[in-house]
Amino acid sequence: MNRRHFLTTALAATAASRAGAVSIDKAAADPAYVIKNHGIKHTVMGWCFKPMDTVVLAKHCKDIGLVGMEGIDKKYYPDVKALGLDISLVSGHGFGNGPCNPKFRDEVIAKLTEGIDLAADVGCKKVITFTGMKFDGMDREKAIKDCLDTWKVVLPHAEKKGITLVLEHLNSRDSSHPMKGHPGYFGDDVDFCVDLIKQIGSPNFKLLFDIYHVSIMNGDVIRRLRIHKDYIGHIHTAGNPGRCELDEHQEINYPAVMQALLEIGYHDFVAHEFIPTWSDPILALRHAAMVCDV
Repeated sequence: MNRRHFLTTALAATAASRAGAVSIDKAAADPAYVIKNHGIKHTVMGWCFKPMDTVVLAKHCKDIGLVGMEGIDKKYYPDVKALGLDISLVSGHGFGNGPCNPKFRDEVIAKLTEGIDLAADVGCKKVITFTGMKFDGMDREKAIKDCLDTWKVVLPHAEKKGITLVLEHLNSRDSSHPMKGHPGYFGDDVDFCVDLIKQIGSPNFKLLFDIYHVSIMNGDVIRRLRIHKDYIGHIHTAGNPGRCELDEHQEINYPAVMQALLEIGYHDFVAHEFIPTWSDPILALRHAAMVCDV
């Protein structure tokens, strides 16, 4: 094979492979797109779309083909469920007041217990938890023990109710916005969070693998999905950098990441948790659904 023939053949093969690929470009956003595949369960983090009315957002979610919502006030749960959508995740305690700090132990136990009961009442299977923030004078080993001891108090109740606590890893690098990064967060290493989960040793305690946060702090997203597949209980998306849309202006290859989720046998909720910057936030949500439709 001569060089010209080789190059022609290679370019043709590349073009053919790209022809079947999902475009992440904003220009490819389809205002009528509806989810076609059901390899994963698309849901949305409601806080990202404020000040849009929650019920209005829920109706758009239904129209796009999403199956659930999370990160919304519990007063909207009946309206959301009336539309046939699930509550995909219930809030426990805030990410700041976590069990690594003993002064928040009772608060965390009370709020997680409340969250477990609420989740059971609305047919949700997951409640979020966090490590909390580092503090002056913190001893790392004691903080680890305090986290584990606190979670172990509420886990029997979670197991009895059929609820899984999902521990979210957050990035501590981005200080540009209070919800784009969390400087000082104790659980900012996803491998460390998985180690905590292994020490708990319960099928009702898993990892909330936030692709955006993992990309910032650890990288190597697909390899880490494969390594930690047995411990993953929930997924969040957002574009990096900026916690924005899943478009060509961010670096994560979301179609490949979604395929990796299927390969590791994950078919549960994937919540879109990006902060819209497009003039039409619903088009941005449709686009995210299209990019991640596997």
